[in-house]
Amino acid sequence: MPGSTVSGRSRRARKQPSRVGLALAGGGPLGGIYEVGALLALTDSLEGIDLGRLDVYVGVSSGSFVAAALANGISPAQMYRLFINDGADAALTPEIFLRPAFSEFARRAARVPWLAFRAAAQALRDPFRRGMMESLATLSHAVPTGMFDNASIDGFLGRLFKAPGRTNDFRKLERKLYIVATNLDTGASVTFGARELDHVPISKAIEASAALPGLFPPVHIGGEYFVDGALNKTLHASVALDEGVDLLLCVNPLVPFDASGASRNGHTTVEKLSRGGLPVVLSQTFRAIIHSRMKAGMDKYRRQYPDADVLLFEPDREDADMFFASIFSYAQRKHLCAAAYRKTRENLRARGPALASRLARHGVALRADRLADETRTIDDALTDPRPLNVGRSRRRRVGQTTRDLAYTLDHLERWLAAAR
Repeated sequence: MPGSTVSGRSRRARKQPSRVGLALAGGGPLGGIYEVGALLALTDSLEGIDLGRLDVYVGVSSGSFVAAALANGISPAQMYRLFINDGADAALTPEIFLRPAFSEFARRAARVPWLAFRAAAQALRDPFRRGMMESLATLSHAVPTGMFDNASIDGFLGRLFKAPGRTNDFRKLERKLYIVATNLDTGASVTFGARELDHVPISKAIEASAALPGLFPPVHIGGEYFVDGALNKTLHASVALDEGVDLLLCVNPLVPFDASGASRNGHTTVEKLSRGGLPVVLSQTFRAIIHSRMKAGMDKYRRQYPDADVLLFEPDREDADMFFASIFSYAQRKHLCAAAYRKTRENLRARGPALASRLARHGVALRADRLADETRTIDDALTDPRPLNVGRSRRRRVGQTTRDLAYTLDHLERWLAAAR
């Protein structure tokens, strides 16, 4: 793991620019949608920072999609059009996540005759001690390890990162990118992009980090098998903090749903989640576990990295839309992304005075005029002709012409995609 070099306090004492990082947690496609909306709000509301030019990016599970896109120069507005918009330039469709894992099914099916013979032999050898359940346990080895084919995700991202100005190679990025997965056989976290693991293609690392057990098979890389990076930690923010980051922005899209509070305040008619059946119960359980673990991690970061400012952005715990949403509806995707944009702006307004002082230490300011405008929507952020926020130390080098050029190229990309 990379080690810290210069502390934030000594760097500011020597008047060096603050190092800024971004850590994005997982949460499936729904989490990625939320993160795009939150990043659009941060881009729109913060002055003195460019989310596409940070020093360090850390992504876990679906957060690795978004982190890798930012590190490759894909802005949150471009991500909206590629991943969420239902227009002609939308590139990511639900079908990419829902392709059956036929190769995994075939491998497991090929083992059924041998496993059935073995189970029968065990039962016949000792019929009084070996019951039906033990025979079924032997046959369970034929159950597929995942329902959907995550290789299609690798293929999609590989094509996306081959575009001019982008790369699928950690070593060729201008900025540090780290993607965290879990080694299935050891249970240890593995950081792709770190030394000795930076040769793995970025798309393959994302495939591994997002391989949620049960949905996607483990990913084979270099003789090892990897699964979802969120199994050990929710954010893995320490990866960025160990790089000497002074300001770390964190986005966690999954929080436990407060059904009682939401019902009491008129946000939903569902007061008891048990009525939603097993999927709802499992979803709430998973959210509660990872959120509790993340809170413990945030407390630990404050003790271990006292000179760093770590700012966390999350959804409202009474947001019923976020909890019950179907990730496979484009209409809901756009609605949820807009809700994430709105909720993040509300969060910034509510925490305004405290955030302002912490951000100011790093040359970043809240755009009070935009935050005060309660009529501002995600469409305003998407159509703003100058969405880029450039750090104060860089403004002398990046002028208005560069920002206008970025805007023009952004719209040219939309036109070309539509033409194709």
